[in-house]
Amino acid sequence: MTAGSGGDAAGGPARHVPVLVRSAVSQLNARSGGVYIDGTFGAGGYTRAILETAGTTVIGIDRDQSAIALGAGLVMEAGSRLTLVEERFSNLDDVARRFGHDSVDGVVLDIGVSSMQLDEAGRGFSFRLDGPLDMRMGGDGPSAADVVAHASERDLAKIIATLGEERFARLVARAIVAARGKAPITTTGALADIVATVVHPRPDRIHPATRTFQALRIFVNDELAELAAGLAAAERILKPGGRLSVVSFHSLEDRIVKTFLTEHSGGRGISRHAPETRGPAATFKLINRRPVTPDDAEVAANPRARSARLRAAERTAAPPMELDPNRLLPRLPSLADAMKGR
Repeated sequence: MTAGSGGDAAGGPARHVPVLVRSAVSQLNARSGGVYIDGTFGAGGYTRAILETAGTTVIGIDRDQSAIALGAGLVMEAGSRLTLVEERFSNLDDVARRFGHDSVDGVVLDIGVSSMQLDEAGRGFSFRLDGPLDMRMGGDGPSAADVVAHASERDLAKIIATLGEERFARLVARAIVAARGKAPITTTGALADIVATVVHPRPDRIHPATRTFQALRIFVNDELAELAAGLAAAERILKPGGRLSVVSFHSLEDRIVKTFLTEHSGGRGISRHAPETRGPAATFKLINRRPVTPDDAEVAANPRARSARLRAAERTAAPPMELDPNRLLPRLPSLADAMKGR
């Protein structure tokens, strides 16, 4: 996620400035000869920073075909030190093995939507740039327009309340269902106007449609499940002493990263009244107990960085733990179920 993230998550144009890039890459402790995965290549900001360390090799992954295409110049610059792959970062361990690496020295993830995606009206991420209501990062599967057209009022309310943390979610869902009964909702402008009929703007506050757009984007792209699977994939592919560095912008994302790293570093928070049990060996050692946040200078230069949180950990020699998504993810209808209009 670049400068186009944060509170204005569906807003207008922004420069492609990676947030907390120096801190995130320094936590990787990059060294000559090391192999690193940038699981969310985007505009290549983190990859460039890693490549500044001589002798490093980077595998850049992005599910967005346009990001891979735009990275062609950096591939030419870096030569054999950079490989770009169109893929989901939840499969980053498989990608690494595909290119001959049974383990890697570091993984960096920057979670969410990029300003490149926000800036292109045709992608349907921004309510300030009228375009088709799409929001798909990879271009496959149901679009946001499909979800808005088929999901039940109950499912829409739950999606918007949970993933957008919108307190008027029921009113928004009711307004969407009423509007789609009169005409299909196929553009970002149309949806933003519908939301604005029940969520009224206030001075110096985010746009009324921000939370609804955020919720639909996360749901359509299954971003939280992708994040949980990506963390598990990083655990499987990192060598002992390898580093994981994750930048997130939304409280739901940060909660997943925090819970995963806390539980996998041996901090399950067992009650002192419960019988003492021996759990699996810790697979990570936390580098920082508290998340790293942007300093005043970065926030002043890029106000959209204000919500960023960086968490990092170092891999131990313990075998990977089995992932239990139910411990990390909120309860929501699946995309397939929502499309049935239950």
